[in-house]
Amino acid sequence: MTDSSRRLLLRLAPMIYGPSALFGLGKGCVVPMVPVVATSLGADLGQSGVIASLLVVGQLVGNLPASWIVARAGERIGMLLASVVALAGAVGVALGANLVLLAVCVFGIGVSTATYNLARHAFMTTRVPVPFRARALSLLGGTFRLGAFTGPFVAAGMIALTGDPRSAAWAFAIALALAGALIGFGPDPERVLQRSETEPGGAASGADRLAPRPGVWRTASAYRSTLATVGVSAALLSGARTARDVLLPLWGVSIGADATQIALVVGVSAAIDFALFYVSGQVMDRFSRLWAAVPSLVAMSAAFITLACTHDVPSAFAWFVGCAAGLGLANGMSSGIIMTVGADLAPMDHPASFLAAWRTLVDTGGALTPVAVSAVAALSLPAACVIAGVLALGGAAGFWRWLPRNPPAVQAFPKPSS
Repeated sequence: MTDSSRRLLLRLAPMIYGPSALFGLGKGCVVPMVPVVATSLGADLGQSGVIASLLVVGQLVGNLPASWIVARAGERIGMLLASVVALAGAVGVALGANLVLLAVCVFGIGVSTATYNLARHAFMTTRVPVPFRARALSLLGGTFRLGAFTGPFVAAGMIALTGDPRSAAWAFAIALALAGALIGFGPDPERVLQRSETEPGGAASGADRLAPRPGVWRTASAYRSTLATVGVSAALLSGARTARDVLLPLWGVSIGADATQIALVVGVSAAIDFALFYVSGQVMDRFSRLWAAVPSLVAMSAAFITLACTHDVPSAFAWFVGCAAGLGLANGMSSGIIMTVGADLAPMDHPASFLAAWRTLVDTGGALTPVAVSAVAALSLPAACVIAGVLALGGAAGFWRWLPRNPPAVQAFPKPSS
């Protein structure tokens, strides 16, 4: 990367990170309220968990069409389309009168999330130098964490003013409108950098840009051994994270906390998570990806199992707050790890197809885990927490076995299978 490209990246930072921050803010308002809204429409704990988990199911399903849209129409068009879909979902959450419509809207928000994530991930993979990759991607992860941190507090304020948990969805709609305006009327980082690189002395050639790209399934087959080892470990990490998003609101409902208390506890957890995102990037760039992934998963496991033991104790709410804070600390320790390892593995000349396969596998773990723990939660919420803790330990073991221990500059990830 040339010095001029670095300067352009710095100048374009608001356009690179701004839409993701706004989307994350709005999503952070809605996510902790989905189980509460579902319960208000007549769902039991198990049904509420399933509806909440449709967010990551939609994200999983959305990865392949997102790859196709971003590769052909570009990042800007893909993110604008995602904003429209998410806006429709937000309005549906705010006005929907039955569980079926709520489920469809949550699913649609998940699909739009996939496009936002893939577009920015592919962009950063090809544009950011390897020695700074983890910090740049941790900052991207930090924009979503900023939303997860501030969103619940915004939601709590709106609920306090209106008395209606659905009012949080209108905050998401406003954030999406602002993100759409920024994407639609601001400079497009992808095109600006392409023009810079194709000028005399630039790095990219027209032949390279017109070369055919392998599809997602062909790429997944070529990298099958890597995806079956490092990828499965990342999927378990994703599952532990989404289990947290489902189990914490359900736990709050189960112990009798109201909607405002649940939103505040989730917000405190997200605040701790957000505070550590750049520290995680520093650890990954200076030491290795391993020393962010393994401690994070071990700490998550400990927090889930501890939470499982405190449902019926007199100080259940205090334990709820403490374990939520512990999960925020654990997750913050690995901010950006999934995107960073995916970027390390992706071929530089055509990353989008590999990243779609990578994100599909990772999101499969993120989608199946909350569905599984929600099904168990219908019978025993503490048992669901124990299962989440065991899965986190499995992810830690996988990363310990297959993730390189060397700093990024000398890492040697597995080559594609022949």
